[in-house]
Amino acid sequence: MQPEMLISIAAFGAITSGVWAILTLITTRKSRASERLEELRDPMARKRQGDNAGKVNNMFEKAAPTLSKALQPKSETEQSDLKIRLANAGFASPNASRNFLAIKLIGLILGVLFGAIYGFANMGVSSNSWMAFVIGGGTGFYLPEAMLTLLKMSRQQKIFLQLPDALDLLVVCVEAGLGLDAGMRRVSEELAGGAPEVCQELATANMQLQMGKPRRDVLHDLGVRTGVDDMRALAAILIQADRFGSSIAQALRVQSDSMRTKRRQMAEEKAQGAAVKMIFPLVLFIFPGIFVILVGPAGIQLMDNLVNK
Repeated sequence: MQPEMLISIAAFGAITSGVWAILTLITTRKSRASERLEELRDPMARKRQGDNAGKVNNMFEKAAPTLSKALQPKSETEQSDLKIRLANAGFASPNASRNFLAIKLIGLILGVLFGAIYGFANMGVSSNSWMAFVIGGGTGFYLPEAMLTLLKMSRQQKIFLQLPDALDLLVVCVEAGLGLDAGMRRVSEELAGGAPEVCQELATANMQLQMGKPRRDVLHDLGVRTGVDDMRALAAILIQADRFGSSIAQALRVQSDSMRTKRRQMAEEKAQGAAVKMIFPLVLFIFPGIFVILVGPAGIQLMDNLVNK
């Protein structure tokens, strides 16, 4: 059998296996009603599914330290930067950096494998096939970084939009007589459905305070963990108020008013730019249709007149 035929068969098998695995992961998810019916038929089904998921997680946890060693940052500064980026995206667990590096290495291996199979199967042994090899590896390696950046930006945007409402409720709680710790706990309970990201951060900060960590360090970590400028400013204001003994309620109210004004200004800025952004769809899609409707009948009459003459 020729080498090209072997490469084609291997590529077909690898792609088929990958598609089958993806479809299996997608189609095996049942609706909640079906899951409840299965639970009524077999009460031990959920326990077995949990055991299977636990086995997969245990396998990954065992393999992650070995896989992440090759990509482990050498300096403490790089390790700290990676932990901060993961925390900004919502992954603040101690093993988040290790698991992320393991996922990057797995993506690199899979990208190199699929790139090599695609390149050698379609273009043979040539410079283009080696280019596909490199492109596949680079795509698999940097795809987790791109996903992390998108998750980070999305979460920071959500925190920025949710923070003024959380601050308003925190101001009400503090002015009603609650302390900062109790107010943060109350806000995290009341706004858990409408502002989950902010409530999660406040709950984490409140848990750290209950464990005995100094308030200054907790507030500083809150600003660093979110990566939002307004949250860092809020943390700095609360640290100063706690240090000098000033009114925390007044500091919260000033910060809340400032953030609400900033959010309103950003909304007005976007509204002012909407007219400019609408020019291109108007010119490309709406004006040609209007032009045809208005000028079309006159053009047809003009053509008929010219033909009759």
